[in-house]
Amino acid sequence: MRTSDPAVMELIDSSPVASVVSDPRLPDNPLIACNQAFIDLTGYGEDEIIGRNCRFLAGPGTEPWLTETIRDGVRERKPVMVEILNYKKDGTPFRNAVVVAPMFDDDGELTYFFGSQVELAEDAQGPSLTRRVRATEKIKELSKRQLEVLQMVASGLRNKQIAWELGLSEKTIKMHRGIAMEKLGAQSSAEMIRLAVEAGI
Repeated sequence: MRTSDPAVMELIDSSPVASVVSDPRLPDNPLIACNQAFIDLTGYGEDEIIGRNCRFLAGPGTEPWLTETIRDGVRERKPVMVEILNYKKDGTPFRNAVVVAPMFDDDGELTYFFGSQVELAEDAQGPSLTRRVRATEKIKELSKRQLEVLQMVASGLRNKQIAWELGLSEKTIKMHRGIAMEKLGAQSSAEMIRLAVEAGI
């Protein structure tokens, strides 16, 4: 069931951040792609991940209200970030900063959800605030147009859709997106989306 969509694979394969993609058009929104960083983080093999809903990482201490926050974001097709207690394959609990964001096709139809996970240190003080502040500081470096492009990327739009929304050429959007990625220090679109969500965009 691994996806053959090259755009999806490009989104997560190059990311050093643990990342997955799910397909909401299939029953129970199963994962259709994961990167090596996700396998390394969770201890599950690709064959144990693909085809399952991401809630397999939940366990006895997982906060139900945070699970519901993720469900609300999925239902409303909006980006969401939570820090939730998850469990690795060997049963080890870990505090997980999870980002889930929608992805739309050129016709505006919801096609996928992108998810990324970052394991937080046990002794981290206020990681949400720290990550949010860092992301916000990075985003301050962007021009108004680059910020607009970032906001639209984070809301799941593709370059062609962003170009239409802003009345610009797709080439111009790609240029702004590239400059924004460079200023943010993002290695991939996945990291760019994560920074936007962390900053509350």
